[in-house]
Amino acid sequence: MIMVKSVVRPEKVQDVMDALLEAGFPAVTKVSVVGRGQQKGIKVGEVVYDELPKEMLINVIKKSDKDLVLKIIMKAAKTGDEGSFGDGKIFISPVEEVYTVRTGVAGL
Repeated sequence: MIMVKSVVRPEKVQDVMDALLEAGFPAVTKVSVVGRGQQKGIKVGEVVYDELPKEMLINVIKKSDKDLVLKIIMKAAKTGDEGSFGDGKIFISPVEEVYTVRTGVAGL
């Protein structure tokens, strides 16, 4: 299993969640976050916004589904045909174990 953490624009989060649901990946945890990327925020006039609002979506999936899930997220999160700075990042981490709290059963 792997954990996919996607940091996306707030206005794209529903598109990503809908695309994942339609593809058969309904399980997601959504967290509102703030941060900045390589460009160190944005400057509007004299005001610098160095912490921008984003949404983090967390999915735990089978490793064999990784390429499909990455493709779905990247397509749904991208702005326009070419994308834009600030469209987000996707982080992949291994997951050793998963347990359901209610039942104590291991696995997805």
